[in-house]
Amino acid sequence: MPTTGKAGSFLVMLLATAAMPAAAEQVFNRIATFPVAANLPDGADASGGTVSEIISVSEDGNTLIYTDALQQGLGFVDITDPAAPRPAGFVRLAGDPTSVKVVGNRALVGVVTSVDYEHPSGHLAVVDIARRNVELRCDLAGQPDSVATSPDRTFVAVAIENERDEDVNDGEIPQLPAGTLAILRMKDGVPDCSSLRNADLTGLAAVAADDPEPEFVDINDANEAVVTLQENNHIAVVDLASAKVTAHFSAGTVDLDQVDTEDDGAILPVDSIRNVAREPDAVAWLDDTRFVTADEGDYKGGSRTFTIFRKDGTVEFSSGAAFEHEVIRVGHYPEGRSDNKGVEPEGIAVGRYGDDRLIFVGSERASVVGVYRDNGPGQAPEFLQMLAAGIGPEGLLAIPERDLFVVANEEDLSPDGGVGAHVMIFAREEGPAAYPTIVSANGADGLPIGWGALSGLAADAEEPGRLYAVTDSAYGSAPRILTIDATQTPAVITSAVTVTRNGETPRDLDLEGIAVAGDGFWLATEGDPEEGMTNRLLRVSTDGTILEEIPLPAEIAAHATASGLEGVTVAGSSASETVWLAVQREWGDDPKGMTKLLSYSPADRTWGVVHYPLTRADKGWVGLSEITAVGDDRLILIERDNRIGGAARLKTLTEVSLTDVVPAVPGSADIPVVEKRVLRDLIPDLLAPRGYVVDKPEGFAVDAAGDAYLVTDNDGVDDSSGETHFIRLGRLAD
Repeated sequence: MPTTGKAGSFLVMLLATAAMPAAAEQVFNRIATFPVAANLPDGADASGGTVSEIISVSEDGNTLIYTDALQQGLGFVDITDPAAPRPAGFVRLAGDPTSVKVVGNRALVGVVTSVDYEHPSGHLAVVDIARRNVELRCDLAGQPDSVATSPDRTFVAVAIENERDEDVNDGEIPQLPAGTLAILRMKDGVPDCSSLRNADLTGLAAVAADDPEPEFVDINDANEAVVTLQENNHIAVVDLASAKVTAHFSAGTVDLDQVDTEDDGAILPVDSIRNVAREPDAVAWLDDTRFVTADEGDYKGGSRTFTIFRKDGTVEFSSGAAFEHEVIRVGHYPEGRSDNKGVEPEGIAVGRYGDDRLIFVGSERASVVGVYRDNGPGQAPEFLQMLAAGIGPEGLLAIPERDLFVVANEEDLSPDGGVGAHVMIFAREEGPAAYPTIVSANGADGLPIGWGALSGLAADAEEPGRLYAVTDSAYGSAPRILTIDATQTPAVITSAVTVTRNGETPRDLDLEGIAVAGDGFWLATEGDPEEGMTNRLLRVSTDGTILEEIPLPAEIAAHATASGLEGVTVAGSSASETVWLAVQREWGDDPKGMTKLLSYSPADRTWGVVHYPLTRADKGWVGLSEITAVGDDRLILIERDNRIGGAARLKTLTEVSLTDVVPAVPGSADIPVVEKRVLRDLIPDLLAPRGYVVDKPEGFAVDAAGDAYLVTDNDGVDDSSGETHFIRLGRLAD
């Protein structure tokens, strides 16, 4: 429950501090992020974007090699120093690369050249890594997807998917020609094109048996290939020497409890679904008798799970809802996919690091990779940590020889003004884990508290480390007030209450600010005239009940745009209490480059207005994201641009003194302009996690001990990496 009382007057000087717990077992921490666009050759047209889909590594471990289908080529990254990756060249290919695998000094690349779905075609390109040129092409007579090589370098196996056209007959299969597994022998370190054979995969599955669509392949030490037939919900084991199927079985179905199945803006893992086909995508051998699948689904299923099978088809382990719960806990759950396939595990990698065999499970939709320890046959794997993996992690690569793990991002949002694709590099080192910085505890129901899109922050005025946050319109049907224990590392969301009106959850709120009131909270909800939503100040009780809704004065509200209220705070107390609100950007009645700070006096219900001068932006726009009172006479604001990654230029904390500031009456022609002072450039803080600069630092608070905290808004994992950075900025010293 919030308490009254206010922090004293502080000299604003932010001292960066970080409390480090005792060393723990080894964990993965991100050490570098490489923007794929930096690798484009001179003259390349980047307007259509770049991607890094599947990734491999040279045998000396110093060069990463990834496929870029948008640019129809292979990209090379020098990781001699993995903490400082450098562009290392690009090779054009005659088609769209789908997969790459390094053998010796060559990269073997599946390349699609199909003109349409009915006439699939492609080849295996052999690229000399040192010379950066294609030296050989083996025709595969179909559309290659996944490429694998045997540990003894004697075989190459290529999953020839010949994928279905989802616009034909509503995507129903069969749609011929059928897929197959292409097998080639290696000769003197090079695939022998004349040795090509195909393992017949027809007649195996209960689903569209005459149209197998192999998705992914991996090879064990016994030269056996495991192949997932994703749409067919089937798995086959193939002896490469004979090109014969030695075992095959249905991937089966799953019954799930405690999952979220409703796309309704609320993260509520309380539903059950039955008989869901796994439809596995990626697969990797754990040893010569067991393998693990990522059960993404693509046709009729998708069970949100990963599964450990024995090669006779026996299921040793199914993750059930556990992986999804861990994703919810770190704020990465893609709620908009709840009615479909939830977190959609898609990628799998396995690597032995010291005595530990680790399993990496990638969720493209949640933009995370879960790390698990394999405990051996018949034992459940142990969850270790969750890695923030950029937008749309597709390629997962274990490099245990260098204690590295690498993720390739498939999503490129730069054509729409977002961030481009990246390759992210993680090192295994002694703990603690740097990410996540904030997690949720279990609620009263024993399930993790759902959260994301933290858009405002406030501090309890008496209890150090006790903070409150709100979620914005990403979860519009379930606006929540969260309580945060910042004395723990990572910070812990300990409870949540839903904001209600007359016992119902309102759908017209976009909460962007929170402040502590004597009997509850003040909340700021942002309006959007085009959506019929108005900017309002709300007074709510500690249980989330709206007690009062206060509209803005008509003289001000009439000029509102979609860039509305972005924060609320309280200065003073009792009769002199003043509620201050920040408007993000200029409205129709503001001079160019000016936005409003609004004051509201609860004692007499009067309003006032001052202007805040925004920093000029060379591109995009600049606006306010938060307002926080420090004592009775000082405001700290977040002023930022709307740019991301390498394009970001302005993410700052600024200070405004309220001494001698007399707000104007709404509608006045003469509105005073406050003076601002930059306190801190936040870009170094946002780069500290070794990713890219995220768009939205949106919450700032100073607790009762004078410690300052910053939090970013992850947009509810919508066109976002999903990363939330909860940053301890240090003490506001006297």
